[in-house]
Amino acid sequence: MKTYCESIFKTVRRSTREVMVGSVGIGGQNPIRIQSMTTTNTRHVDATIDQIMRLADAGCHIVRMTVQGKQEALSCEAIKNGLLQRGYSIPLVADIHFYPPAAMVVIDFVDKVRINPGNFVDPRADFKQIEFDDAAYQAGFDRIEEKFSPLVEKCKRLKKSLRIGTNLGSLSDRIMNRFGDTPRGMVESAIEYARVCRKFDLHDLIFSMKASNPVIMIEAYRMLAAEMVRLKWDYPLHLGVTEAGEGEDGRIKSAMGIGALLMDGLGDTIRISLTEDPVHEIEPCRQLIDFIEKQTGRGIEPFDERHRDRKRDSYYLHRGGAVVAKVPIEDLKVLSNLSQQPDAVWLEKHDSVEKNICVIDSSKTYFSSGSLLPEMVAPQLIVFHPAHSPVHETRRFIDDLKDRKIDTPVILCLSYGCSAQEQLIHAAVEAGAVLCDRLVEGICILSDQSIVDNSKLCFNILQSAGLRFVKTEFISCPGCGRTLFDLQSVAHRVREATGHLPGIKIAIMGCIVNGPGEMADADFGLVGSKPGKLNLYLGKTCVKQDINIADGPGELVSLIVQQGKWMDPA
Repeated sequence: MKTYCESIFKTVRRSTREVMVGSVGIGGQNPIRIQSMTTTNTRHVDATIDQIMRLADAGCHIVRMTVQGKQEALSCEAIKNGLLQRGYSIPLVADIHFYPPAAMVVIDFVDKVRINPGNFVDPRADFKQIEFDDAAYQAGFDRIEEKFSPLVEKCKRLKKSLRIGTNLGSLSDRIMNRFGDTPRGMVESAIEYARVCRKFDLHDLIFSMKASNPVIMIEAYRMLAAEMVRLKWDYPLHLGVTEAGEGEDGRIKSAMGIGALLMDGLGDTIRISLTEDPVHEIEPCRQLIDFIEKQTGRGIEPFDERHRDRKRDSYYLHRGGAVVAKVPIEDLKVLSNLSQQPDAVWLEKHDSVEKNICVIDSSKTYFSSGSLLPEMVAPQLIVFHPAHSPVHETRRFIDDLKDRKIDTPVILCLSYGCSAQEQLIHAAVEAGAVLCDRLVEGICILSDQSIVDNSKLCFNILQSAGLRFVKTEFISCPGCGRTLFDLQSVAHRVREATGHLPGIKIAIMGCIVNGPGEMADADFGLVGSKPGKLNLYLGKTCVKQDINIADGPGELVSLIVQQGKWMDPA
């Protein structure tokens, strides 16, 4: 099946209908909107108001709050009124899981409701293999319509909008047993809820398809967009990588998934979810949007885009994805400061990395002459340096190689002249979009930043794309009103204790909404269970319950040691 991106050759926003969330329009001719979510207990009205005001002052356009039950739903009235009294009209969204009656109450006080189709009606998944024949599957959908339609009718009557927000980590057993925990399952889960909305003529809908893995997230959104094209639907998309983590890793992973889709013209509103103060989410969102807006209308001549068949066992430098560093010959000793050494060094004032390596500068060779690899013996490696529109140029370049039956590994070389934080966002978007599609075999970044920093960024991008693991992979949620412990502190302690274990994936989750599901492919995990308590997981299996918060990181380390996965820090 073709995905939406396969007909895109320049960045042009997908045309959607406008959906109003309070006074803020999403989709249509509106700019890309920035969202975030409170981490306060929604029952704590004053604390929640204060955090929302801080988010609004930082540039957030829409704020979501968790609503577990009727008490939280009723608190939203006081939160809304308190904000208005203080001169803040920022739209509010209620986040609903497991308890439809809360949605029926809170819709009177907020501007939008987000429901999770994996658990709004269906019970929490237990990951058991259950056979659903056609009759049982249809009966499940009939139950969804029965339980969901009252909210749909009330949204229609009150002119309130609704987000159908699918998470890979919380698909229902019914969906997973038919489609698996896959992008297809995510799309099918959302589409059946949308059909109920359309039956009752509610079209103020927004979709999201979130996962902690950017590759899966990108595929799910593209698949949904393609399905909407087929169905002739035009609903806006909210983009996000869930459980992205904190610091540089969280920003890279989010910019990679969100940015790749924005470069395809998909996405109308975004959130970068970080295990940090939610106010810290706003600036990277703004940097990402500013960068994408500069790409609007940019690209290359139309072409029929195809994915290249890669022989991933024949890489020239590194099977999981290579890092190439360009350095002055006198600075070679700087590389000794790197814990991870580049796979090849490109010496400045030289035309190539080494013999049998071809460097192609698109501004000089590819687009100026229209010829590719003229008068050239097939090299062992190609370094491609796009000049104008890296994502689009690289896609075309790879397709041209395929047409010429050249299967030589390609290193994508990117140049930047901006601040370190901007470079992180820009490189994550451009390299990530190409790497997540598995079009190239490695990256090289040229900029005013240090060789050490550029190489580190390259390795982090490769890891976020799921290609090469040089350190521990962390999955951690941003926290919300359901989180009953200091998630940021626990996540920081876990990272300090275990961040030196390459090839190990560890999840730190605030609660059970996405916990066991989103961490399904993690090796180890800690999940909030009750106030001040954590459950310890080995894969999908809970091996110890209700551990004191202070003991959680130590218990995790002990489990890693027991499983023979521990190594002492260097």
